[in-house]
Amino acid sequence: MPSFRALECLVAVADTGSITQAALLLHSSQPAVSHQIASLERETRTALLRREARGVKLTAAGRVAVADARRAVEAATAAVRSARAVGEAGGGSLRIGCAQSLTVALLAPVLRDWRRRHPEVTIALRELTVMDEALRLIESDDLDVVVLPDPPSDRFHVTAVAEEEIVLAAPTGHPLSQRAAVRIQDLDGAPLVHFTADNALGAWLDQSFARAGVQPEAVMRTSVTVAAPQLAAAGLGVAVCPVSAVTAGFPGVVRPFSPRWTRQLMAVTSAGPDPLVARFIAGLRRHGVRVPRSVQTQLDAGAAVAGE
Repeated sequence: MPSFRALECLVAVADTGSITQAALLLHSSQPAVSHQIASLERETRTALLRREARGVKLTAAGRVAVADARRAVEAATAAVRSARAVGEAGGGSLRIGCAQSLTVALLAPVLRDWRRRHPEVTIALRELTVMDEALRLIESDDLDVVVLPDPPSDRFHVTAVAEEEIVLAAPTGHPLSQRAAVRIQDLDGAPLVHFTADNALGAWLDQSFARAGVQPEAVMRTSVTVAAPQLAAAGLGVAVCPVSAVTAGFPGVVRPFSPRWTRQLMAVTSAGPDPLVARFIAGLRRHGVRVPRSVQTQLDAGAAVAGE
């Protein structure tokens, strides 16, 4: 199979009508260009150029060959240009997965910024509740990056992008809402709006409750993370959830835990991220988790009273 350089030399000779001028155009030497043309002629088993006193001309075979050679050179140039554009966030696509509660609080500001700065990049977002499904999509190359809380790191490349607070959401007037901050021990026996088995947050919270030796009473369960605080605010119990699940205008009360309870949010890729994905992850790290002002005010007040 002919080399790209040989095809490039054939095109240059056809355009300039001279091996000497082709060598100058390609920043090469005349013998090197002649060698490449000779290799092509051996490959095609026919003469591609006719040497004349005033230069060279294409033979009939050369005219046919140069048309395909030109397309090959243009395609290779386009491939390099496209790859460079993707690396510089000037094109390409990003396939992103995230835990459903993180869409607004973490991803939305970054996606908005990318849409403004890099309109040529196509972004597809998939919201997930099951960590194992998210990791399978990374392994099968169906997603480029997934943002998850505390994923396993032994099989994947993980990058910390933010720290998120775990909070208590309660209806106004609930006994725990009267406290500036709550302890995890205060949840023992408390009616809890919990999560179904298909939401990994439920199992994670159960492990935390077990380590603390407390047993809240699960009065109902939801698979939707952002639904739990809303159900709690409606008077069905209290909810323990990431602050990203508490939306602006929340009708209930939000309280921090004492000591402060947090989880790490990670960007997960199958290997070291490529330049486009790395740029996106850097954006996540710069923005962090966005917390509505009314919610942050309640958390700050609680932390101040608790002395944290």
